[in-house]
Amino acid sequence: MYRKKSIVLFLVFCLLISLIALPAAAKVLKLAHLNPQKPFDIATAAVSAVFKTELEARTGGDIKVEIYPSGTLGNERETMEQVKAGITQSYIASVGGIAPFYPLIDITSLPFAYSSYEIGCELYDGPFGQELAQDIRAKTGIRVLGFIPQGFFQFTNSKRLVKSPADMKGLKMRTMNNPLHMDFMNSLGAAATPVAWAEIYTALQTGVVDGQHNPITVINLGKIYEVQKYLTLSNHMAGLYVWVINDRWFSSLKAEEKAAVQGAAEAAVIAGRGIDRLVTATEKGLPALAAEMEIYTPTSEELEQFRAIAIPAAKKFFAQTLGQEGTRWVEKYLNAVGEIKKATMSNQ
Repeated sequence: MYRKKSIVLFLVFCLLISLIALPAAAKVLKLAHLNPQKPFDIATAAVSAVFKTELEARTGGDIKVEIYPSGTLGNERETMEQVKAGITQSYIASVGGIAPFYPLIDITSLPFAYSSYEIGCELYDGPFGQELAQDIRAKTGIRVLGFIPQGFFQFTNSKRLVKSPADMKGLKMRTMNNPLHMDFMNSLGAAATPVAWAEIYTALQTGVVDGQHNPITVINLGKIYEVQKYLTLSNHMAGLYVWVINDRWFSSLKAEEKAAVQGAAEAAVIAGRGIDRLVTATEKGLPALAAEMEIYTPTSEELEQFRAIAIPAAKKFFAQTLGQEGTRWVEKYLNAVGEIKKATMSNQ
């Protein structure tokens, strides 16, 4: 009997030792985005690829990153719900994806606020971006890992060159089913017409709509140049991705793991911003469109005509839809942009 007990105890002891010797299971971070995983063509793919490599290297494999591209885990709302619930740890969202959870994000699409990519980066890397991230976290429980400014929206149409607001009158302009975009087009005298992205090419080709607005990379991706003759480089709305992570999951990490996540995210944001600029400037961007379309760059005076109409209209829209808080954030946004512009001019 004594010998049997000794053997059992010995086996239990060996089992405990073997369990202690096993390495701890790696933590898994699920990172989702809506686009194909083409890191040399698409900003969100570049962000996720660099983040995975950087974080796994910085943690020695203690945190594994699983990438879920192309809406694998669901549409934007569904994926954001998963991040809030902690089912999916992280998501690179569009402004439209964030808006149902944080409506104030729409103010970042205020038309004609600025037209320089550098201003956008400085805006979101500076005090305004920090305050916005803090407000998103306070109101949603979701932490912002980074803001990734993207290309500016441009006008295209099949009727005439758009040089000033007068040229917009009467044009049937396709928009997303987005109240701000629709209000913006209507304020310029165009007829805003919501059309799904899957139907945009046919709608332009058949004349259901005369024109549309999108960043250069999207115009190329959708082969819009095949059914549109004129392109106006208006830079009238700034594109933006908001990269978020479940705050509870992040808070559960060790201090060194948090530092690794933040450091890897900073490197990934730089990559995402760079890819967008690279694609826009190369054969996949504006040069390709120049070979297919008639391109016009408005003068500063013409752009001022657009601003004089679009900005007051947008302010009124945000006051109606977001109330006093929306009005305060619009002023914060415009003041921050103004300070950056002023500092840029003084450094020249």
